[in-house]
Amino acid sequence: MGTPTVVFCEMYIRSFGSINPSTMDYEVDLYLRQKWLDERLKKPEMSRPLDLNDPKLVQRIWKPEVFFANAKHAEFQYVTVPNVLVRITPSGNLLYMLRLKLTFSCMMDLYRFPLDSQVCTIELASFSKTTNELNLKWSEENPVNLFEKLKLPQFEIKSVNTSLCSEKFHIGEYSCLKAEFNLQRSIGYHLVQSYLPTVLIVVISWVSFWLDVEAIP
Repeated sequence: MGTPTVVFCEMYIRSFGSINPSTMDYEVDLYLRQKWLDERLKKPEMSRPLDLNDPKLVQRIWKPEVFFANAKHAEFQYVTVPNVLVRITPSGNLLYMLRLKLTFSCMMDLYRFPLDSQVCTIELASFSKTTNELNLKWSEENPVNLFEKLKLPQFEIKSVNTSLCSEKFHIGEYSCLKAEFNLQRSIGYHLVQSYLPTVLIVVISWVSFWLDVEAIP
């Protein structure tokens, strides 16, 4: 058996939102990029990288079989064309990129609501290949990038941490990656949406105590 294929992964988070405490999930629109070396596709005679975005051609190339372990729902983006790209360099290095819209589970502790902070994760794992055949690793530089204008209505992303992990089953050990998003709830949002309306209702209810009884028609 040869050495396992090493696949370097990175994510670009385009949108991050719909954090729902009742269903314990959140939605993400992201670009997943995977890079690896395939000696069979090494073509020194090529003058420049070859880009493939036809799904039929992309299907004919070996790609890592990975899945999002904590995803509840996933959609591949087709508008206006299938959002997929395979780039093959003369040295045999491949870049596989696709755009996905996913709903991830996130178990939240709401004990300190609305002064709470949460940690939501994205877990990417090998589906069919064990660590003897496939190893997932984060890219060395900026493995998780956030859209510079990304804003959340109720939360602020304080930090993003990445780590390697593995899952052991009776049929073998599988490589996986984890990205942790540390979220701090924005108190300003709830001051306007929750506290201020409640205070106004209480103040208005006190008005009746200040009225003269004889002034009531």
